[in-house]
Amino acid sequence: MAGRDLLDEDASAQLSALASRRVSAVELLKAALARHEQTHARLNAVVAADLEPALRRAAAIDDQRAKGMTLGPLAGLPMTVKDTIDVHGMAASSGLEAYRRRKVVDAVSVAHIREAGAVIWGKTNVPVLAGDFQTYNRLYGVTNNPWDLSRTPGGSSGGAAAALAAGVTALELGSDIGGSLRFPASFCGVFSHKPTWGMVSQIGHVPPMPGVMSEPDLNVLGPMARSARDLRLLLSVIEDGPMAPRAPPADLKATRIGLWLDEPAFPLDPEVRAVVERFAGELAAAGAQVEPISRPVDAQALIEAYATLLGALRGADLPPALRRALERRRGLAKLARKAGAGPLSWAGLTLNNTARHRDWLAADAVRARLRHEITEVFNRFDVILAPISVVTAFPHDHGRFARRRLRLSTGQDVPYLAQLSWIALATACKLPATTVPAGLSASGLPVGVQLIGPPGGDARTLDVAQAIDESVRGFEAPPP
Repeated sequence: MAGRDLLDEDASAQLSALASRRVSAVELLKAALARHEQTHARLNAVVAADLEPALRRAAAIDDQRAKGMTLGPLAGLPMTVKDTIDVHGMAASSGLEAYRRRKVVDAVSVAHIREAGAVIWGKTNVPVLAGDFQTYNRLYGVTNNPWDLSRTPGGSSGGAAAALAAGVTALELGSDIGGSLRFPASFCGVFSHKPTWGMVSQIGHVPPMPGVMSEPDLNVLGPMARSARDLRLLLSVIEDGPMAPRAPPADLKATRIGLWLDEPAFPLDPEVRAVVERFAGELAAAGAQVEPISRPVDAQALIEAYATLLGALRGADLPPALRRALERRRGLAKLARKAGAGPLSWAGLTLNNTARHRDWLAADAVRARLRHEITEVFNRFDVILAPISVVTAFPHDHGRFARRRLRLSTGQDVPYLAQLSWIALATACKLPATTVPAGLSASGLPVGVQLIGPPGGDARTLDVAQAIDESVRGFEAPPP
């Protein structure tokens, strides 16, 4: 099989072809580079490359394979990495020129990937400091969605998702603090996995500031792919400690799924809802026990706590001048909140980005209560099936952040930060969430759903995702 044909297969199939010598690592890498050249002008997904070391590494792996040497589980597979993660020779820019020219070593997760034999050749585009639901910056420009170039692929792992959907790469390493693995996967029709917090090292991820050796709250690093089995493969490589269990796929006939679609506090476009409902019907037809649930936790308490936890963390990375400006607006923001402005309004954003320690402690206490309450739900269900995004992939909008709105298919506008609604539960409560493609909307755009599991239940959500992938529906390539 030619390398260019293999690019449309998942990583597991490409690795099988490499192991059986139907293709060499050098051939597969050159095919990936050619696909990148063919698509770059339209997508702008991979924005930095280090080709000579990659070609040398691919040739070395071919030589080792020819000699019968024992190789790692990713031996010879060409890969790209999100540009918020340090790679030797390609420092994480996070969309900023000032960060791009640093001398760095591999992030911990990247070191694991390299040890497993992958050939890392490029970096995928991100919004500045991974802080948007779209992917663009002044350094590298705008990344487009392969399903519709006028729309965003999502953020902040938008370049990663676009590259996966277009067959430029078969595996990606992304990150998620505000849906950054899940939105792009949903918008581009690919798979992703947000691990339980603490499962994968964050060292070498920017933000926080370069050189920080702590593990920030909420944020995780995780795999993105075109199949559920590939998610498990990459997670087993990057996970710190014991490998993720590699059990056979779950039996959908024995799977109890709680369908969370009715939440008055969270907006949802009818187009998205229709896809999720149809998908839930497909799962039920395949034998899964699908039961609607409402209010698995107090949604208002959840979003208030999450907004504070996230804002406090993001505020610490703001430029000093911007933080001082926000401090000066705290008084007006307090008045606006008292007048009814919500936690996802400009007033809420201002207060949360300048949160005091006591504010964080109060939010953390609410989170602890919600984590306790969600245990009862997982006593009744294996996973919670929920939407990810309020809308499908939306048109590029690079106007002032505070003035952006999301337009529903009904013509109604909702706040831009309403995007944080459906992803809040897994992030705030540090739960695993696997994104699977659910189908296309009436307007022909991908819609993904998240399978949320209990703390440490990564194997459970991945098992269910793999069963869905192999027996219900999986990745669908965008039109040429």
